[in-house]
Amino acid sequence: MIITGLNLDIVWKDKHKNFQLIEDQLKDTEADLFLLPEMFATGFCMDAAEVSDRNEESLEFLKKIAREKNAAFAGSAPVEYSGDFFNRMYFVQPDGEYVYYDKRHLFSFSGEDKVYTPGKERVIVKYKGVRFLLQVCYDLRFPVFARNNDDYDAILYVANWPEKRVGTWEHLLKARAIENLSYVFGVNRIGTDGNNLAYPESSHFFFADGKELSEKNGSLISGELNMDELNSFRNHFQFLNDRDHFSVHL
Repeated sequence: MIITGLNLDIVWKDKHKNFQLIEDQLKDTEADLFLLPEMFATGFCMDAAEVSDRNEESLEFLKKIAREKNAAFAGSAPVEYSGDFFNRMYFVQPDGEYVYYDKRHLFSFSGEDKVYTPGKERVIVKYKGVRFLLQVCYDLRFPVFARNNDDYDAILYVANWPEKRVGTWEHLLKARAIENLSYVFGVNRIGTDGNNLAYPESSHFFFADGKELSEKNGSLISGELNMDELNSFRNHFQFLNDRDHFSVHL
């Protein structure tokens, strides 16, 4: 399976420009799964009442481009539902079927927890024989929530993780791969947002031993996920069999 992430320089609060940018930058690229950054249509914005989808604009865009490219797409968007706002990560398949995950760990340092509502469950989606755990940005700092209970093969992280803390982002992505014997693909935005925060190119794709698998070409980062290699590695190093067993109360 080929996975490609887009290092998008998100236009602040302009959904239609971002939709067009995504289409333009991916027009000559093929993959089985495309990853877009956190809040790919607006930037990481706390003006939820202004920018949140009320008519599933971002979801409809993902359905459209997934159908056109015959590939799955994943990324998050601010969404209003029943009077609450969510940072919602979608995973959309080419036939329009989708699942979503509402970001559990809201970034209190920026006030995200004062504006958005946290998700209540962990979400794993199966696509082309691979089980993906869906995670958003700040979730990366909480390994208990991402603990592999032998129920997934890869973690997808979409983020707006700024330059000041980008070293943490890169170290923790690799750590999540090693400790969970899983692939990890983390896609971060680039450029400067409306809060004047800078984002360097820092997307990565790691194997279960922490090896970098990324192939970078301009704004694109790609890698091949091979289940035979993963299963062989897991069968040889059966570390998950020795994991602690505990429950997480959400």
